[in-house]
Amino acid sequence: MPDEFPKDTPAQMIDIPADLAGLRLDQALVRLLPQYSRSRLQGWIESGDLVVDGRKPRSRDRVVGGERVALLAHYEADNRVLAEDLDLDVIHKDKGIFVVNKPAGMVVHPGAGNPRGTMQNALLSLDPALAKVPRAGIVHRLDKDTSGLLVVARTPAAHAALVSALAEREIERSYRAVCVGVMSGGGTVDAKIGRHRTQRIKMAVRPDGRESITHYRLEERFRAHTLARVELETGRTHQIRVHLAHIGFPIVGDPVYGGRRQRPAGASPELIATLDAFKRQALHAARLALAHPVSGKALEFEAPLPKDMQTLIRGLRKDWEIVQAEPQSAAQQRILKRSRRRG
Repeated sequence: MPDEFPKDTPAQMIDIPADLAGLRLDQALVRLLPQYSRSRLQGWIESGDLVVDGRKPRSRDRVVGGERVALLAHYEADNRVLAEDLDLDVIHKDKGIFVVNKPAGMVVHPGAGNPRGTMQNALLSLDPALAKVPRAGIVHRLDKDTSGLLVVARTPAAHAALVSALAEREIERSYRAVCVGVMSGGGTVDAKIGRHRTQRIKMAVRPDGRESITHYRLEERFRAHTLARVELETGRTHQIRVHLAHIGFPIVGDPVYGGRRQRPAGASPELIATLDAFKRQALHAARLALAHPVSGKALEFEAPLPKDMQTLIRGLRKDWEIVQAEPQSAAQQRILKRSRRRG
């Protein structure tokens, strides 16, 4: 720890990756520490509460990558977000962390249009001390209509360690997704992501975006859909949804990147009803693996698919079993092939 900080004061340590080279220090820090505003980070730089490689920097200094940042954050209670007694599926808790299985439909942070009823509101009711931890301990997020696992830090020290682990890609996150189209196998999408040039609520693959890497593998095929397991190497906004749509396999039910809802050629009324009834993107954060931020112990958690995704997959599986069992005329075979190509 730099000499500028008292010996008994925990500092948040983070290394600046090479892909941020050329940015101003304050710009790089906003990307690495999104839980803090740019003005707050600039204030810590000016006050000497943030140092780089043991020296006091300036906000306008350009980074080259590889620098080590030490931040002495002043954790003050944030009373702007109110505690709410909401149902929250906590699958693990200890003195350092919570692991939560978030339901689809729950927003993680309060924001415009969602001031209440969020996971952050629920966490503050579960543990009021989280008011003194940045963003109530939340270090990563899931979209409103994505279900699954999130880790929450219960202390400032645990929060600092988890933020650093995320930046260093030391937390493993695995998802299951039902995609439109029939994959022939797995692969990796290495395509930079940035804000869409004209539709500002969307993200898009852009050559000037941020490095984004997604690994996927085929788990089960259906008539015109695929159940895939997806792993994140980076963690950009909407990354899985953008990348799978980019390679031609958008997630079922995705209202932003999925395009017009498609019905497979020859689909039964039961399958059509199952697809029409699914009203969100079929994406679930199924597995989380990390080192405990206090003890260092290796931890691994899994969350089963929620009921709506189980129902969707059962419908797709039943339809595919019927297709395979029935004798196919040449015309039916052509229809099926077209359906599988189009996805």
